[in-house]
Amino acid sequence: MQRRLIIVGAGEAGRMLAAEIAASGESVWKLVGFLDDDPALGGAMVSGVPVLGPCDALAEAVAAVRADEVVIAVPSAGREFVRRMIALCRDAGVPFKIVPGLLEIIRGSVRLEQIRDAHPEDLLGRQSVEFDERAIADALDGRTVLVTGAGGSIGSEICRQLARFPLERLVLLGRGENPIFEIENDLRLRSTTPAVESVICDIRDVDALTRHVCRIRPEFVYHAAAHKHVHYMEAHPDEAIKNNIVGTWNVVAAARACGVERLVMLSTDKAVSPRGVMGASKRVAEYLVRAASADGPTRCITVRFGNVLASRGSVVPLFIRQIRAGGPVTVSDERATRFFMSIREACMLVVQASIMGDGGEVFILRMGEPIRIVELARDLIALHGYRPDVDVPIRIVGLRPGEKLHEDLVAPGEVTEPSQHEAIVRAHAPLPDGFDAARVVRELGELAGRADGDAIRAYLARLIPDACFDAAGAPGRGTT
Repeated sequence: MQRRLIIVGAGEAGRMLAAEIAASGESVWKLVGFLDDDPALGGAMVSGVPVLGPCDALAEAVAAVRADEVVIAVPSAGREFVRRMIALCRDAGVPFKIVPGLLEIIRGSVRLEQIRDAHPEDLLGRQSVEFDERAIADALDGRTVLVTGAGGSIGSEICRQLARFPLERLVLLGRGENPIFEIENDLRLRSTTPAVESVICDIRDVDALTRHVCRIRPEFVYHAAAHKHVHYMEAHPDEAIKNNIVGTWNVVAAARACGVERLVMLSTDKAVSPRGVMGASKRVAEYLVRAASADGPTRCITVRFGNVLASRGSVVPLFIRQIRAGGPVTVSDERATRFFMSIREACMLVVQASIMGDGGEVFILRMGEPIRIVELARDLIALHGYRPDVDVPIRIVGLRPGEKLHEDLVAPGEVTEPSQHEAIVRAHAPLPDGFDAARVVRELGELAGRADGDAIRAYLARLIPDACFDAAGAPGRGTT
């Protein structure tokens, strides 16, 4: 039996969908009406079916025409509209789906198979960023590419994105054999995957790392290996130094010694005015990449991320697990905001930056306005068909050590300018006065070897001009 369908949006996307349903003799849907906020369409017929009223009249329309399902077909709608329609569908007790974004509409007509469940990305309040895939394909054609941290959520997705391009070889490097095994097997199941090689190696072991890089001789290196959990690095600052700083220096040194053309390091908005050790360790890693670009043939580039939806350990998968368990959903602070990007955007930003960079820059994606975390929690609860604070409670638990209320993407003293891509900003990040990369790595490595957390914090606070965390015995720049 066909399901009676209401389409929200009688514009181009809605009409394309209506035509597709009409042309399909085996459609599971029977279109019974539209909803649209254009007053001129009130009571009109569109594609042979009536416009039942404005979008806010969804509950009344569902009851009047006995609708079984709703499809939201307003691809240019902002986050507030999507939130409102999801809430109305939930209150009306009717399931809903969503059409692709505006870019997909431009490329061609909406197809029935494109209609899908709503995703967290639909709540970003902006169109997903598209990248210059033709230029990327030309730059990577016939090249050997190495990804560190290839078993992580970001590293593995970079590998999946890279596998779509005409590489000569894709090398997966990581220290955990099981995650590397999983991504290698995933890639081998894809028809377009280039030759794949896996290397089990810890970036802390500079001799082994250099030996592998010089044997492989990649032209491109994407450095995704890092510790990223703020509260763990507050508890274990020595590990942040060993992995994020010493490990990064080892990757940079190996790339330079082995003739790598381009190296891109993944950083984080937490590196800007860092409040904790994790962000500070990534800021120092940025300094190392910047310093390495000053001489030598390897172009060393940094990409600075916001929060990545669906990456392991990020807030969205945590919220979803909590929602499915019945709650509570735990939020640090009602005022806390974050910048968000999809995992595909994050990974393609890395790849795009690798072909644009001259060396020494920091590339940042324009991610729109920051989103309040508590509002994202409410949106995700509604997306799962529940009522926030009624069916699923939200509990405020307070900021953890090292966390900030609000993140920034550009550090004090950095100069920004447009890049070749309209959605990407190029920032030029000055080094601290008298910065000596080898000495910083050596001295921080010695402190990490002694597991002297207080001394590590003091050193980082003195080194980073805009650091904003307390550090016992840390006089001078960067202290509070």
